[in-house]
Amino acid sequence: MSVALSVLDLATVGEGTTGTEAIRASVGLAAHVERLGYRRIWYAEHHLADGVAAATPGVLAAAAAARTSTIRVGSGAVALAATSPVQAAEQFGTIAALHPGRIDLGVGRAPARPPAGAAGPSWWSRGGAARARDVDGVRIPAAPVDVERGEELAALIERRRALLGRSREPESFARDVETILALREGTATDGHGGRVTSPPAEGTDFELWVLASSGGESAEVAAERGLPLAANYHVSPFSVLDTVTTYRERFRPGVLARPYVVVSVDALVAATTAEAERLGSGFADWVLSIRRTAGDAIAYPRPGDGRAWEDLSEVDQGLVRDRLEARFVGAPGAVVARLDALARVTGADELLVTTATHDPADKYRSFELLARAWHQR
Repeated sequence: MSVALSVLDLATVGEGTTGTEAIRASVGLAAHVERLGYRRIWYAEHHLADGVAAATPGVLAAAAAARTSTIRVGSGAVALAATSPVQAAEQFGTIAALHPGRIDLGVGRAPARPPAGAAGPSWWSRGGAARARDVDGVRIPAAPVDVERGEELAALIERRRALLGRSREPESFARDVETILALREGTATDGHGGRVTSPPAEGTDFELWVLASSGGESAEVAAERGLPLAANYHVSPFSVLDTVTTYRERFRPGVLARPYVVVSVDALVAATTAEAERLGSGFADWVLSIRRTAGDAIAYPRPGDGRAWEDLSEVDQGLVRDRLEARFVGAPGAVVARLDALARVTGADELLVTTATHDPADKYRSFELLARAWHQR
């Protein structure tokens, strides 16, 4: 079976532009990639970040679905630490009622507190992470390390959670996922034996997905309930093999009869490698801003405005090296070869491509060049 391509969009806000412009371009991207043959488009959820306008994936998905007719539309992912499972099921059930057969509800735990006893977010390492390695043509970087700021990053996450207002500490991610399934199937209870119903969700056909950045709880929840999994190579490339291995080893038939894996990847395609590298020159500074502030991305720099790698401090290089090593930047043929290798090594059924650029036109062109090369390979 051939591997399909899909899209994950963040509604990136370019330096000197506005969130309104980014949102309009992001919704317009759905129709563009539909014409190019992509299977689905998902919208991320990030809050209070200068450089990202995708804060309400349900709203973006509804707008995109209304402007398209065949492509699947959804979230990558609704953060269940900020949105209750009831709200998520009802939002996406409503969209699915209007656009049956095309809606995906992808859920994740973030923004979440660091694991008990750990300082820093889930992508951060105090040290001791496995060394970077190449696996059959795929780069598996080491985890980023910042030995000086783990506690500070943990505190930043807490402050950002508080600013969201609705931030919640889920009783358990597994329980939240079960609640969504039960609301859709009409079997939900109030915890005391009484049945509860949700007309917007019950009987609708949205697909429930779990997004995971490690082989931990999220991958296990997806496996144990037979749900499809989206494994996060573009943000946590060092753990992607553990993620898909855990999922497949623990999979039990449930919603699905067999495992189904999507792997996310950051890619930027242009007519030439030099042009792709020029367009992507601000990526390191953009990622660094996210990791230095626990999520507050700067507006995406104009081409040529980003600092050269050698101008970054050793600590800053350590924070972003994994993202740069795992980003596929270049001419169409070179990027397609790396995507093929990633699909082979992870066993992905589908690749979920995300592309960040200063100018939305460059993003549109990147997806166009990639689709053409992918289908002609």
